[in-house]
Amino acid sequence: MNKTSLEDIQRRIIELEVEHRDLDSVIDMLSRDGRPEELQLRRLKKRKLQLKDHITLLKMQLIPDIPA
Repeated sequence: MNKTSLEDIQRRIIELEVEHRDLDSVIDMLSRDGRPEELQLRRLKKRKLQLKDHITLLKMQLIPDIPA
């Protein structure tokens, strides 16, 4: 993998981590509301899980393959 693609992956990971943290804040604020919109909360939580999975996959691409 060349240097540019590694930097692109690292940049994308950072972007996704920022979005993940932002979603966490929004979910927390909506949960504290007196009567939260359950459907909206579920969608936000699902998106947050998708982001986490995507971040994990990208991080795995950064780890070099070790021959057996």
